[in-house]
Amino acid sequence: MVPIISNFATSTPDQGGLFAALGIDWKMLILQIVAFLLLVWLMGKFVYPWLMKSVDERQAGIEAAIKAANEAKATALHTEAQVEKLLAKARLDASDIVATAKLESAAALTASEEKARKRSDQIIADAQAEINKEVIAAKSALHNETIDLIALATEKVVGKTISAKLDNELITDTLKAIK
Repeated sequence: MVPIISNFATSTPDQGGLFAALGIDWKMLILQIVAFLLLVWLMGKFVYPWLMKSVDERQAGIEAAIKAANEAKATALHTEAQVEKLLAKARLDASDIVATAKLESAAALTASEEKARKRSDQIIADAQAEINKEVIAAKSALHNETIDLIALATEKVVGKTISAKLDNELITDTLKAIK
């Protein structure tokens, strides 16, 4: 590195000086600078605005997408809250329906038991009435058979038949006396 610096120091103006020592043509450098500036101006005039417009449009699209995503998220949260409220209401309604159904089933069961009890009471009452009728009929049949047997026994003992009317009166008086 020291030899390069000593070459710069010993260079003369007729050799082109510092630029010549570095291998740079100063005329070509000026031409390249002008071409670069012209390129920058053309890019700034025609390409850069179009490029910036595309970037701005893309940025606006991204911002719109972010805004839409945030709105969708807020809507989703709001909808989720509404769904939770509806579920809570549905659960409450379901528990009310179940409670009502239990009450109605208990009432129906009570009504069925009452109906069955009334029906059994009616069957028992009908059976007792039927038994009473049968007892009365049996007593009547027994009474008539007893009268016939007594009449037959009296006929055998006395040896002759008394009139049926007189026979019945006599037997009835005897039975009343026995009771």
